[in-house]
Amino acid sequence: MADTDLPELERQVARDLRRLGLPAANWPATVAGPDGLPMADVAVVGAGMCGVAAAAALTFRGVRNIVLLDRSEPGREGPWLDTARMEMLRSPKQLPGIPLGLPSLTFRAWYEARHGEGGWRALYKISNADWAAYVSWVRRVLDLPLQSQTGLRRLLPGDGHLGLVLEGAEERIRYARRVVLATGRGGAGGNHVPDFVSPDLFPDRAAHTGDPIDFSGLAGRTVAVLGAGPSAWDAAATALEAGAARVDMYARRPALPQINKGRGSANPGFFEGYPALDAADKWALMVYLHDLQAPPPHESVHRALRHPGFAIHLGTPVREARRADAGVALVVGPDHRPASADFLVVGTGFRIDLAHAPELAEMLPQIATWGDRYEPPPALRRASLARYPWLGDGFELIEREPGACPSLGRVHLFNHAATASLGAIASDIPGVDGGAARLATHIVRHFFREDFAHVRAALEAFAEPELETTPFYVPEVFRE
Repeated sequence: MADTDLPELERQVARDLRRLGLPAANWPATVAGPDGLPMADVAVVGAGMCGVAAAAALTFRGVRNIVLLDRSEPGREGPWLDTARMEMLRSPKQLPGIPLGLPSLTFRAWYEARHGEGGWRALYKISNADWAAYVSWVRRVLDLPLQSQTGLRRLLPGDGHLGLVLEGAEERIRYARRVVLATGRGGAGGNHVPDFVSPDLFPDRAAHTGDPIDFSGLAGRTVAVLGAGPSAWDAAATALEAGAARVDMYARRPALPQINKGRGSANPGFFEGYPALDAADKWALMVYLHDLQAPPPHESVHRALRHPGFAIHLGTPVREARRADAGVALVVGPDHRPASADFLVVGTGFRIDLAHAPELAEMLPQIATWGDRYEPPPALRRASLARYPWLGDGFELIEREPGACPSLGRVHLFNHAATASLGAIASDIPGVDGGAARLATHIVRHFFREDFAHVRAALEAFAEPELETTPFYVPEVFRE
């Protein structure tokens, strides 16, 4: 039954949209940019899961003058087909995906249309390829305006707008009234590479798990993996599956984390209630989750353990990694003993530090962070958390000094950097649908205030006669 019911599902989506009157008619004012051309109301940067959800939620609310930008080739948006190397998502298959209130837009509906109800029952967890195909399908069936192979170089502040310096076939500037950065886990600071890893190892003798890696080139070689988080385990398994002779994983902790607290907090209470907490409660919860960390999925662990060439060294931090004549020289463990490998994979996750987000460089000095706005008790101080941006209720950046850079409030971080301020509703699958609704609702409120004169004029111009077919119709238009 593969794909035979997909056209019927797409017809069902179209029927559901008609019945709900979606997407709503466009209502914001048309505003010209500095080049004299009409600006996009919203430019959404990133067309993966979060970008598609954000763009769709905006169009459903009548903000339809949008553009969706992504640097990837069509169909390869998001990390699922390159840097996300797990065989399947850790999220349960029962999660709805990006339904936007429509059962016909759920992942389950899409999967059953392709594989039937029996296929759904047999499915254990969602494969990366299926998830990527589903997100692309949602974008296509909702006819969202994707502009592929177009990256954002930097944002330029303006009066009532932002300039987007875009890279693609040629560098150019496009203007938008608001910008949503739906740029994923690495979109607010990039890869975290510890200081003890020598920069000259890259790219021929080291790579970060957040970057594309040619694992076929590691066949027959020895590989050291720094870190024991999910991406590190998946990279180790991928290297071994590609023929690596041996993989040694080095972990600071004497034991792996045991409980995925993210699963325990994936409920509407956290998604909708977290933003209402005061700063002290948010910070204490973030510290709790930060210190515990999440374990790797058990599927990823078993995947690596299937290979006899895999070894994990718990309680063995890497102290130094530098270039050597024959590969990579390491200093590891509490006894600072030497070790070596042909290639180093750095699996230390992503940093949240807007100083390393080049698109925000023009506005960086005025971006408020948690370190600027909240002083935790000494026992709860965490430098990495202090670098998270302090965001408004609609994911918007906030000025350190009010009035110094008003354009900041036109930039919405719908990525992992929002976690400290608004919870896990802009990066993880369980919360993204609600996060997109929150984002779109706040953007609508901003536009309604900004465009109130236009909205009022449109209301006054509305003149559909209700009583035309009755004896009480008066052709003149009365005004108060």
